[in-house]
Amino acid sequence: MHFTKKAGFAKKTETLRKKKNMSENKQAKKDILRTFEARQLKTIPTLKVGDTVRVHAKIKEGDKERIQLFEGVLMRYQKGSVNATITVRKISFGVGVERVFPLHAPTVEKVEKLSEGKVRQSRLYYLRKLRGRAARIEQWKDFEGATTQSENVVEKMGTVATGPVISSSDTVEEKKEEAKVLETADSKRKN
Repeated sequence: MHFTKKAGFAKKTETLRKKKNMSENKQAKKDILRTFEARQLKTIPTLKVGDTVRVHAKIKEGDKERIQLFEGVLMRYQKGSVNATITVRKISFGVGVERVFPLHAPTVEKVEKLSEGKVRQSRLYYLRKLRGRAARIEQWKDFEGATTQSENVVEKMGTVATGPVISSSDTVEEKKEEAKVLETADSKRKN
């Protein structure tokens, strides 16, 4: 059999058309997968390695379903869209227990961030070797913007370098509250 140039050209265009249709089908499948994944995503707090977290996991026992809390240190955080996982470690009756939780799985109801840890590594596997006080992680002083009374005083009064804070939007209630804060700060300083 002898092919002419026209037949070869027609064959090439047909294969190109098939490839184009296949790529369009693949793109459509990817779009469907993306929309499905977007529906599965949950809102979770910003997590970092070293944080102390409480995971509310759904446990199925027979025909009953309950929520079990797992509280520990975040050892590993593997980022990803739907595939994001966290590894949490806790000490239970003197035995170290680690669990891996897929963040966006239906078995995880919610994740609470209890405190932020001060660490400089992305994986805390060294905690496996440590015992007792050595296994503790230093916490940040102000977590979730929790300010102490002395910080409120500095915020209201200013410092020596900056001078007093002048605000035109102070209401009567805010001024009364400010006076109370200043009085408690003065009484603490006298003691």
